[in-house]
Amino acid sequence: MTDFTMIKGDDGVAIITWDVPGKSMNVLSMQGLRDLDALMDEALADDAVKGIVITSGKDSFAGGMDLNVIAKMKSDAGDEPERGLFEGIMQMHAALRKIELAGMDPKTLKGGKPVAAALPGTALGIGLEIPLATHRIFCSVNPKAKIGLPEIMVGIFPGAGGTTRMVRKLGAMAASPFLLEGKLSDPMKAKSAGIIDEVVADPLEAAKEWVLNAKDADLVKPWDAKGYKMPGGAPYHPAGFMTFVGASAMVHGKTQGVYPAAKALLSAVYEGALVPFDTALKIEARWFTNVLMNPSSGAMIRSLFINKEALEKGAVRPADVADQRVRKVGVLGAGMMGAGIALVSAQAGIDVVLLDQKQEAADKGKAYSASYMDKGIQRKKATEESKEALLGRIHATTDYAALRDCDLIVEAVFEDPRIKAEVTQNVEKVIPEDCIFATNTSTLPITDLAGASSRPEQFIGIHFFSPVEKMMLVEIIKGKETGDRAVAKALDFVRQIRKTPIVVNDARFFYANRCIIPYINEGMRMVAEGVAPALVENAARMVGMPLGPLQLVDETSIDLGAKIARATKAAMGDAYPDGAVDEVIFWMEGQERLGRKSNAGFYSYDDKGKRQGLWSGLGEKYAPLDDQPDLIEVQHRLLFAQVLEAVRALEEGVLMDIREGDVGAILGWGFAPWSGGPFSWLDIIGAPYAAERCDQLTEKFGDRFACPALLREMADKGQSFYGRFGQDADKAA
Repeated sequence: MTDFTMIKGDDGVAIITWDVPGKSMNVLSMQGLRDLDALMDEALADDAVKGIVITSGKDSFAGGMDLNVIAKMKSDAGDEPERGLFEGIMQMHAALRKIELAGMDPKTLKGGKPVAAALPGTALGIGLEIPLATHRIFCSVNPKAKIGLPEIMVGIFPGAGGTTRMVRKLGAMAASPFLLEGKLSDPMKAKSAGIIDEVVADPLEAAKEWVLNAKDADLVKPWDAKGYKMPGGAPYHPAGFMTFVGASAMVHGKTQGVYPAAKALLSAVYEGALVPFDTALKIEARWFTNVLMNPSSGAMIRSLFINKEALEKGAVRPADVADQRVRKVGVLGAGMMGAGIALVSAQAGIDVVLLDQKQEAADKGKAYSASYMDKGIQRKKATEESKEALLGRIHATTDYAALRDCDLIVEAVFEDPRIKAEVTQNVEKVIPEDCIFATNTSTLPITDLAGASSRPEQFIGIHFFSPVEKMMLVEIIKGKETGDRAVAKALDFVRQIRKTPIVVNDARFFYANRCIIPYINEGMRMVAEGVAPALVENAARMVGMPLGPLQLVDETSIDLGAKIARATKAAMGDAYPDGAVDEVIFWMEGQERLGRKSNAGFYSYDDKGKRQGLWSGLGEKYAPLDDQPDLIEVQHRLLFAQVLEAVRALEEGVLMDIREGDVGAILGWGFAPWSGGPFSWLDIIGAPYAAERCDQLTEKFGDRFACPALLREMADKGQSFYGRFGQDADKAA
């Protein structure tokens, strides 16, 4: 079976249908591209064919390119991967250009056959680039369909002509949200933006009618017509000049220069706008090849596409456990965390019992979902009917008996072992024998909490990140006695609520907090040393962290940090490593500067809670050094503080799969996404250099930077993490 088939109708319309066998959504392979190209040749050569419609045999049109194709292009080229990539990309350009010109005379631009695209639903990436090469795009009236070019989100940009065509169709300014931000639109908004041409009830019939009535002039793209001028102006047009100057500043401001795809995209647009269309396609292909050869691109594709997708499909799920889909979940504690868990569960169609000590608190937790849906209604992303249906799935109560038919409990009460133990015992009196009990905690050891359960094999940790409805990662923690069915239940639940799971073994702070706390602490430690707070914060952002460590403390609250510090010190005793950090955070707590929630922290805030800049009192308390450290040194302290903990977590068996380590770091706390995650970053810089840098940092700043034995061994052997531990996960590198 082939991915593309063609039926020639008696009316003279050839319908090419894209329907990849065994896939829920079409993705393009190189063989699929060759099949499409051959069918276009056949249709264009057949005098009985008056026009061509390209459509899909699925509910959607296409989800994009099979990114494993990129790896094959590289490997097939042997010692010249750049050549292999460039030639493969130019094959795509040639195939799409054939669709666009459709046999017309190159001089008169007449005699071509009309080609239309009929999209039944979602069209992403190459799934939109192919339609953009046709002469008219028809899409179904499907508000759930997504139209767009999201490539920038995984470290590349539209490289099959989508960049060049979008800019020439809309102009650089109008195209920028779709190219530089990966903005997705529903069909009506895509039509308003000028991306697609028609939104109709039956796109296939409308497309057939159009190709039968199209004239020669309807087939000529604006950029192929004589006298074409780019909307908004080309780079040296007065208006266009300002657009490109502004775009360059915007891209650098948002990326800090660490995301190569955005800069390459802008270069392709700028240079391509100065030359004829076919030359612009070659320029796009050259810059696309440049991005694909950058290790950042391979790492981002691997972590944010291949590995993320594998984890969401159950790569680490116990294979011999039957489906554990959740029917009814009991959420204990209706605070912000519990309310968020109830919301995402109800969104997934799961019945929810939201339980709290007082009915007023339970009702308030349910009201969180009502408020969320109201905002969706205002943005026209929800309806009153969908709101009522969602709220109907949430039962707010104080009665433990309401949990009697739940198959999963998610406890999200106050972070106090005694309270959690009491709740666990009360719940187990009423829930079914086979019900799985999950505790939502960010720091408390799961094995200890499971001591309150009479069924420790059915007890597991689920660490949601706040706000639940926005954060994509969920950390699942196995206690020493947690069984496979509990793991499978947690994983299936996370898949139902459309989050990305990682599974780790029990240890203090698990994985995510274990890595993020040293990052925060290193930032505060530098402030105490006299490093300028602005240098600390900007160094972090310039290396790709979404928030500097001081801002992150403000967002999560300083008193919470102080509480964690006291608890950790009590547990670790003389082994506690962060006394110098405590001086800063306890002093801030004593000043009642508790972060954003108190409108006073490391930053100053106005009366409305808007951040105004770093608090001047920091400099008065911790006088800045006359000789400030080198930027790279500050960045390395912040990055190595995190990645060394990731390596130690792997070394100790807390982390069981480096794919989870990389995906979890990016989705959980925003670890420099351009790097692909901690292990990918170490592979980019190389284990020998990483070990050498550890030694330098240890000598200067202390044993917290000591090189882990695993990293030292890998450095001595010249190994990489994905080479040693990646197995089949390393398909994009």
